[in-house]
Amino acid sequence: MDSPTLTTQSDDNHAHSTLNDTPSISVSDNIVSASDTEQTNANNGVQTNANNGVQTLAPNTIILADALTDKTIAWRIHNCKISKKTITQDLPLPFLYHYDSLDDVIKQTHPLTPALLAQFNTPMTAQAAAKLIGIDAALLTSPWHVKVIGSLVVFSEALQLAIRLHWTNTGKDTQQVYTKDDADALTTAFKEWQFFGRVDVLYKNTQQTLVSIDEQALVANDRILNIEVSSDYQLLPSTHALVIIAKLEADKSALPWFETAILERLE
Repeated sequence: MDSPTLTTQSDDNHAHSTLNDTPSISVSDNIVSASDTEQTNANNGVQTNANNGVQTLAPNTIILADALTDKTIAWRIHNCKISKKTITQDLPLPFLYHYDSLDDVIKQTHPLTPALLAQFNTPMTAQAAAKLIGIDAALLTSPWHVKVIGSLVVFSEALQLAIRLHWTNTGKDTQQVYTKDDADALTTAFKEWQFFGRVDVLYKNTQQTLVSIDEQALVANDRILNIEVSSDYQLLPSTHALVIIAKLEADKSALPWFETAILERLE
């Protein structure tokens, strides 16, 4: 379950996985844009009007968020891995969570007293809560606490573009799942997985300009971020990372290769 790499069948939307976090992207003369438009010089991709400061894009400019969610591009997943995993029933919960999980019949025979009410927000284990209530610990249902954090690289050989993303099952410390075993808890927890955090971009295409667009930027000149050609990953500013994540989340159901890679990695 914790092997360092994911291996999937290779097709238009899935990738071979390797130990290296940088996919093998070779410079090619056969560059394809997301919109498949006629190419122009990459240096002219973003132009600013000196009179009004308005920025415009060349027809063949690649817009990162749009390209990343374009189903016609042969995106591949590379190096999907887990960096942190917690699946346990031993973490404490506020007393109220334990009491609320009791059957109504037990609640009637063990009503809340002022002493119990005073402990409502006190974190404790199921065993400690059972002792406080005065019941057998077997009568309390202990949830599984699940937290998994991972990363993956999605890349396009045609665009000479790779993006490193991070994913998790919850933005909270852990997600509480009531199931019979840890395997079911993990499956349940990842029904609502999400992207989060930093976004890193590796771009080697010298024929086209790559940009990120933040429509909510307060300053007009900050709306278009030109992403330079580089042999190293570049960290996107947080506002542009949020744009990418929001677009991915909105279109996630139409991009099954992400979920396929993540769920296969969890097995």
